[in-house]
Amino acid sequence: MKPARRAVTGILLLDKPAGISSNRALQQAKRLFNADKAGHTGSLDPLATGLLPICFGEATKIAGYLLGSRKAYAAQCRLGTTTTTDDAEGEVVRRLPVPELHDKTIEAALATLRGRIVQMPPAYSAIKQGGVPLYKRARRGEDVVVPSRDVEVDRFDLQGRAGDTLSLHVECGSGTYVRSLARDLGERLGCGAHLTALRRLWVEPFRDPVMHTLESLEQIAADGGLAALDRLLLPIEAGLGALPALHLDAEQARRLRHGQRLSLPGQGPLPLCRAMDAQGRLVALVRLDVEGTAAIVRGFAAPD
Repeated sequence: MKPARRAVTGILLLDKPAGISSNRALQQAKRLFNADKAGHTGSLDPLATGLLPICFGEATKIAGYLLGSRKAYAAQCRLGTTTTTDDAEGEVVRRLPVPELHDKTIEAALATLRGRIVQMPPAYSAIKQGGVPLYKRARRGEDVVVPSRDVEVDRFDLQGRAGDTLSLHVECGSGTYVRSLARDLGERLGCGAHLTALRRLWVEPFRDPVMHTLESLEQIAADGGLAALDRLLLPIEAGLGALPALHLDAEQARRLRHGQRLSLPGQGPLPLCRAMDAQGRLVALVRLDVEGTAAIVRGFAAPD
């Protein structure tokens, strides 16, 4: 008989392996922690590795805020070949000779893909139309019309070259497809390209993450059990460091935890901020109006 799932709260910085979906990685981590509730903060394709923040318990309430965070990737693309999925998992669509390319030529092409750009996501993507992911429509052979979107690309830099393979560094905002950047770079260079490797390096606010592989988690669980695994979890507050903090006394924290009206004259107006109790624990995400009245955006259960 399987043990009952337990309530556990915190953020795990998982190093997702290649070859499995983000959801499968999530389910494996959830099983290891025997957690009753878990969610990840932004999918990585099966091809990709690297940082996949997983939120357990009360931390799932902030997953939506992490989804919109900026991200960084190490990527590789191969020139001369395009594929149906814009990466190495798709079928080859076209092969073209790769011209002699100087670094200045590549830099000029990269420059056109930086800043605020309009991007066409891959046809094989999780974007939904009519409630159905585009990749399912594409696999059924349906004609897929992919809507373009505005995205932010802060950095798209050449890190190295090996034959027809380019090593790239990408820093971008939410909703940006690195596969599409590789495809569009190949188009600008006149020979096509597709993504061959991708590793997510960081997601704000985890700019210097200590990541844990599934294999290391298995070993830690075998050696020290659930208590050892729990020591790897970051508190919810770690995912909200970019928000201003509002410090409350014991009575104010109690009232807010009970959903009661809280007035803090002279404090407002404030955008979204994290209300903290005297022990530095997260009580709620709140907004303050001009009169200092706190409106709860998201409340959190009091820790045991």
